[in-house]
Amino acid sequence: MLKLEGARPPPTHAPAAFALWNLGFRPFYFLASVFAALSVALWTCEYSGYLPAGYLRNPVWHGHEMLFGYTLAVVTGFLFTAVRNWTGQPTPTGALLAGYAALWVAGRALVLTPYALAAALVNAAFPLAVAVGIGIPLVRSGNRRNYFFIALLVVLSLATLAVHLSFLGILRWPQLVSMQVGLDVVLFIMAVMGGRVIPMFTNNGIPGARATRHPLVEKLALGGILALFAADLLQASSTVVAVLTFAVAAAHAARFYLWQPWRTWPNALVWILHAAYGWIVVYLVLRALATLGVIAEPLAVHALTIGAIGGLTIGMMTRTARGHTGRPLTADGFEVMCYVLVQLAAAIRVFGGMLLPGVYLTTVIASAICWSSAFALYALRYWPVLARARIDGKPG
Repeated sequence: MLKLEGARPPPTHAPAAFALWNLGFRPFYFLASVFAALSVALWTCEYSGYLPAGYLRNPVWHGHEMLFGYTLAVVTGFLFTAVRNWTGQPTPTGALLAGYAALWVAGRALVLTPYALAAALVNAAFPLAVAVGIGIPLVRSGNRRNYFFIALLVVLSLATLAVHLSFLGILRWPQLVSMQVGLDVVLFIMAVMGGRVIPMFTNNGIPGARATRHPLVEKLALGGILALFAADLLQASSTVVAVLTFAVAAAHAARFYLWQPWRTWPNALVWILHAAYGWIVVYLVLRALATLGVIAEPLAVHALTIGAIGGLTIGMMTRTARGHTGRPLTADGFEVMCYVLVQLAAAIRVFGGMLLPGVYLTTVIASAICWSSAFALYALRYWPVLARARIDGKPG
């Protein structure tokens, strides 16, 4: 699991050396936060009619960029940092890490150009390159427990390539199926890593919390997501998907209960992870209802993308950045504000859109303002943290 380094008293004068390329989380957390703030603000202005249509062409491309752009950037930063700790082997740094960042930026830029085939190839190449970047240290160390991350990155590469090729008319395959498969992969990554770190962080940060894991519940929760992935890939009937999704929701609700979420409020670095995981249960229930035609599908999707992915990524982006720069593992007012804004963005987008359909556009705009504000605040607050050397003088 990810080893977060303990806090040490900072020296009188923090080192000022430029350190953005020292470790994977540094550039990718910063790029992800800036992109999250700007892209959602721009998309919302276009969606609401304040800008001419054209950005990312249609909602599929907005979803593509938030999944294969923002989310994959955070996953990359996390994995490049975590795999080094898991294996004791180096992951990309320096010029190589800068090359990875440039490849990711190229993918974001090319989507906005007429060079659709180049965009497809670059966006498919990025997760494959990340798979190589983590695969070499994993294989060298014999860390078989985490080989599955390599396979998941390959699947993400195929999913983004399928979206592009479908758009070009080269592949007769629904773009939305590829997007759903990509979301299933990210959901599985969150479920695995959440199961590894959330109970540990809860017990370490909340005295007497007694967060536990049950082997059967773990198998049902993770196995259920894999079954859902298979159902989506095979385009199973709506009835099968709905029944399966309700069952998976029950397994994750049981898992979440065992982690004692109601005890976490005194520690913001812990409660944000629980709040994010709670959105997974909400997403699964809403997705089942959407499959049956009870609610609109975008409401379910945004429970996952804003509530779960947004909440878990902002929580890990603050915690790992603090831990890996030698800072205390406590959230200040800026970080709590980021957490609250992301949670508000999710609640407004999902429940506001559900309960107030007459002002749906207003709820979209309000949610976007909260989301973009949260990640703009993170970028401003964490640029000095991410760009400067560790305050305890350690490498990384």
